Amino acid sequence: REAESFKEQGNAYYAKKDYNEAYNYYTKAIDTCPNNASYYGNRAATLMMLGRFREALGDAQQSVRLDDSFVRGHLREGKCHLSLGNAMAASRCFQRVLELDHKNTQAQQELKNATTVLEYEKIAEVDFEKRDFRKVVFCMDRALEFAPACHRFKILKAECLALLGRYPEAQSVASDILRMDSTNADALYVRGLCLYYEDCIEKAVQFFVQALRMAPDHEKACLACRNAKALKAKKEDGNKAFKDGNYKLAYELYTEALGIDPNNIKTNAKLYCNRGTVNSKLRKLEEAIDDCTNAVKLDDTYIKAYLRRAQCYMDTEQYEDAVRDYEKVYQTEKTKEHKQLLKNAQVELKKSKRKDYYKILGVDKNASEDEIKKAYRKRALMHHPDRHSGASAEVQKEEEKKFKEVGEAFTILSDPKKKARYDSGQDLEEDGLNMGDFDANNIFKAFFGGPGGFSFEASGPGNFFFQFG
Repeated sequence: REAESFKEQGNAYYAKKDYNEAYNYYTKAIDTCPNNASYYGNRAATLMMLGRFREALGDAQQSVRLDDSFVRGHLREGKCHLSLGNAMAASRCFQRVLELDHKNTQAQQELKNATTVLEYEKIAEVDFEKRDFRKVVFCMDRALEFAPACHRFKILKAECLALLGRYPEAQSVASDILRMDSTNADALYVRGLCLYYEDCIEKAVQFFVQALRMAPDHEKACLACRNAKALKAKKEDGNKAFKDGNYKLAYELYTEALGIDPNNIKTNAKLYCNRGTVNSKLRKLEEAIDDCTNAVKLDDTYIKAYLRRAQCYMDTEQYEDAVRDYEKVYQTEKTKEHKQLLKNAQVELKKSKRKDYYKILGVDKNASEDEIKKAYRKRALMHHPDRHSGASAEVQKEEEKKFKEVGEAFTILSDPKKKARYDSGQDLEEDGLNMGDFDANNIFKAFFGGPGGFSFEASGPGNFFFQFG
């Protein structure tokens, strides 16, 4: 009679949704009369409402041990199994209910739910092997609608989120589990995995070691820990070799590090950029560009890789590509330094689209005044129209064009002010110098001087000499 009184009070609190008080009174009823199946069943229902499914499962199982024909007890046991992710055990419980009451619609529906969860589990297993992690996350989200307390499903989802690079979401799921169970090796492994993929390798190793303390046979934690330690060691060795100026060794070490774990995108992006820096030091600029391109493919927010590649583009006179990279950098980080780098690249691009007067004369950009005069003398004589008077019309036209360009080049590079404006990338036409209007012959006459006219005469096959009149 006393136990029944406790149960009725528990029922009253349960109806008011005061589940903690209901739990206390059902416990008193069980303490008073420990062999009553319904008391355990009621407390199981209360624990389920409190989200304490593992404890609820124990009470539900005890209720059906005391009374195997207790339909509600089997239903609650099945619901607890399903909520905890054990769909197979849940199915057996719901089938037992249907043996006792073949018209039980709740058991029929819950059996369908359990079957659905089993199907999602199978699909997720196959998709994980295929590395289709988005599909696995989808399947786990659907399964968790029926199994909200299943740590296994949550861990699989978190692991896939980490493998997809969605680290904050993965960390959140793992941290929720660790708040409930600080010794959960799988959750510790996922926390470590997120840190590992975010290039916080030292902290990641700590979590992997902790996971292995909880579960020494945890294969994934063991492999991840081994990879993390190897990656950290190789990267540090590569950095040391680079600082010591041993670029060949640094290149080899960074290459070895890149082969350790292709899934570690952020660390590999840094390794590619580091190797690109090594290649630039070795003057292997195209290889350096390739490495930096691989770095930004892995991490398109990696400013350092864009800057390194842009400098290599500048060094190889690929100015349009350099401008594009510097624009990307400046859009991301609007610093004075980045603005100046962009401006310099734009100037070089503008200069590259003009005639290269140094190239036309065949002199270096640091050529002296005498070297420029000497180069003009040689090129002007080489391309003078009179020298090619016996050639075809097409050749004459081409040589005339070159003769004019040589005159242009000399006009600009022999005048210190014009040369300075040209070197700084200023538009000479904007400065009032229209190169289309000048006469190359006048420059030629002014340069060579001398009385009367001049002519080219042959002194043998293929040989010419210049003669003043």
